[in-house]
Formats: sequence, C-alpha cells, structure tokens
Amino acid sequence: MSSVVGYARVSTREQNAEVQEAALRAAGAGRVFVDRGESSRRRDRPQWVACMDYLRDGDTLLVYRLDRIAGTTSTVIQVITDLGERGVNIRSLKEPEIDTTSPMGKALFGIVAVFAQLRVDTIRQNTIDGLAHARAQGRVGGRPTVMTPERVDAALRLRAAGTPVIDIARALGVGRSSVARALARVDQAAE
Repeated sequence: MSSVVGYARVSTREQNAEVQEAALRAAGAGRVFVDRGESSRRRDRPQWVACMDYLRDGDTLLVYRLDRIAGTTSTVIQVITDLGERGVNIRSLKEPEIDTTSPMGKALFGIVAVFAQLRVDTIRQNTIDGLAHARAQGRVGGRPTVMTPERVDAALRLRAAGTPVIDIARALGVGRSSVARALARVDQAAE
C-alpha cells in the first residue's frame, strides 16, 4: 500500500519546523521526518537518511519546498531522478508544478532537469575554456608555490647529502608534500 511521506528541514535549531510539519500533514502526509539544524548541503542528515530508507515503491515524498531536500538545483534533480528510479513520486507544496504523480508534472520535471543539466554543462565548459585561455597566456591557477628557486636549490643540496624529505621540509619550514612535488618536478625535467 502506497503512502504519502513528508520531509521537513530547518537550518538552525532556533528555527521552527511546525509550519512545514502542519502543512505536510494537512496535505496528506501520514508520517513526517524532520531535520532540525541541518545544512541542505549535507546528504547524511539523520532524518533525511531515515526518510529515504522508509520510502517504498509507489510512495510519494511530500516536501514544503524543494530547497528543503538539497541546497543546489543539480542535487535536487539528482534526488528526484533517483527517487523516480525507485518508483517514488515527489510533490512540492510551494512549487505545485513539481508533482511527479501526474503526467504533466513528470514532463515539467523533465524540462527543468534538462535546463539544469545545461546550466551545469555550460558552467563546466566555461571553466575549461577560461583555464585554457589563462594557460595560453602563461598564467597558471592556484596558490603560488612555497618552493621558491632558493628553497628548491637548498632541497636539492640536502637530498644530495642524504637528508630524508621530511627533514628537508622541517629545515625549509614547508610541508613534506611541497618538497616532494618540487623534487619530483626537478627529477622529471632532468629525464
């Protein structure tokens, strides 16, 4: 037998989830899971995990708003897609167009999902293009290396004397991985 299961979330313990709970129950939720003081970016919210475990094929997950599920559009769409694959429908009280229990709701969700994926792909491609342009102009992203040419020379001298990398790092006042990367670059350039 399918059921309507509610999920509510407030970001801080000081916030009150009663409005969400009452609205979900009034809309037919027989059971409501509530996370209090949990970030939307966390996927391991205790009541969210319990809710996902509770849902069965044919059930409907009812939420007050989609942002209660997750903090990003792409994550919301992924959750809705995953639930759909499990046979679980989703309805939002504040976004009535999101209702996968109806053919029109499924179609609208599909359109939203396509545009969300387009947005993600466009951001990714713009980032790749920007990095390629910066590299072509001789700029490399990231923090400047702590391994100045003087430190690299000192590291090479210490290594030649048989000093372990960890001791070289301590002597230079930098991290072990910084020394290891710098020495590896020198070795690679020498090959």
